[in-house]
Amino acid sequence: MKADQTLDCVGLYCPMPIYKTAQKIKELKPGEVLEVIADDKGIRKDMPAWCNTTGNEYLAIEEKNGEFHVFVRKK
Repeated sequence: MKADQTLDCVGLYCPMPIYKTAQKIKELKPGEVLEVIADDKGIRKDMPAWCNTTGNEYLAIEEKNGEFHVFVRKK
């Protein structure tokens, strides 16, 4: 999946990946896609819940070499 911007959260643990995502998504235009890369397994549950709460669209998650690549479209 192609993203407009990428946010590296490797090495950060809950709640920092979500906190940084909330900050970074403000920089995007509506409809743009943010890729969040994290190695905290909690992001698998946390990101869909955050998207549900904020109205942003949870698109996909891909696991590669122990890292999670999560794609979110700004509302």
